[in-house]
Amino acid sequence: MDPSLFLPLGIALGLGLLVGAEREWAARGTAGVRTFPLITVLGVLCGALSERYGGWTVAAGLVALAGFIIQSNVIQAKAGQFGAGLTSEMAALVMFLVGVALASGLTAPALAIGGGVAVLLHWKTPLHDFVHALGEEDFKAISRLTLVALVILPILPNRAYGPYGVLNPFLIWLMVALIVGISLGAYVVAKLLGPRAGVLLGGLLGGLVSSTAATVTYARDSRRSGAAAGPAAAMIMLAAAVVFARILFEVGVVAPRQFAGMAPPFICMLGVTALLSAASYRLAGPLDEEQKRPTPSTHLRAAIAFGLMYAVVSLAVAAAKERFGQSGVLAVAALSGLTDINAITLSTAQLARNGYLSTDSAWRAILVAAMANVAFKGIAVAVLGRPRLFARVLALFGLTLAAGACLLRFVA
Repeated sequence: MDPSLFLPLGIALGLGLLVGAEREWAARGTAGVRTFPLITVLGVLCGALSERYGGWTVAAGLVALAGFIIQSNVIQAKAGQFGAGLTSEMAALVMFLVGVALASGLTAPALAIGGGVAVLLHWKTPLHDFVHALGEEDFKAISRLTLVALVILPILPNRAYGPYGVLNPFLIWLMVALIVGISLGAYVVAKLLGPRAGVLLGGLLGGLVSSTAATVTYARDSRRSGAAAGPAAAMIMLAAAVVFARILFEVGVVAPRQFAGMAPPFICMLGVTALLSAASYRLAGPLDEEQKRPTPSTHLRAAIAFGLMYAVVSLAVAAAKERFGQSGVLAVAALSGLTDINAITLSTAQLARNGYLSTDSAWRAILVAAMANVAFKGIAVAVLGRPRLFARVLALFGLTLAAGACLLRFVA
């Protein structure tokens, strides 16, 4: 026997014992702690023999296993012990093929699948509880996200159109998908971990993915209930704070030598926005009964409207750049920051690293872009959100802009 076969046999034995022990502990079924290791080892042997005698050995092993499963179920049915589920039977077939994969050298996928089978079998109760807790509106929301992100987005052309080459259908629709995904993600977090956890994790997720999209999402949601203004303001402010952490990370990666000179203003802004986030979270107030029963809000009409607005602003920014050129760095940064902080941050840090822009000019340009983005998000809240939410966000964003203005004015 080939000595190299002992490793896949050992792994197969371990994975079979793991899955078999779970089945033995969960319930009496077709296979248990002794049968599953034998099934997985059989898969390894059939896979190894197929290299010499052909693939029919794997097919024969699979047919034989299916025959044994059928025979066992027939015997249990006659004895009145047969259950309605087929989970153990399907797990047996999968573990046989895991053994075949091990014999073929696909060790990593086989380990992942074998471990995944054990986890999936063990999570029977939580998975069933989660599915039973879903309602019709939940499935509609999931279907909308699937349509937006998995059906429409992949077929859109990923190329630029328009007079300035900035209207990319794929990127514009990606923003729509982000809005729908953030809304559904925050809802799932709130439903699984509670509304308060949804406030914190929803804001963090929004800031990491797209603070602008998160702001639009929470502003739109606030129109459904005036009581949602407090938590929505907290999530919007937390998403805005995460932006400055992201700026620090991007500058550190692109221009590590200039990081020490560019980082202090953004560390100050991160501190200010973090304190404002904490204050807004404390002042959010208690959640009412409607908020304690979160509902999915993935309305496509508002998301598409924002996608169109995003495209119009992108076109306006390109036109301004064409007219003013690169001489007005701050003006270009302010215009670029309206829709995207990442582009101006990375390009400015790159210029600073290559010596085309001083460290002082670089951090000022990025800060101006960040302030313009804060102002743009404030306008979005005013247009899409309720007046009560806008009043809260106006105070929070006003203090943020004041802090940025002081840095621009007094830091040399």
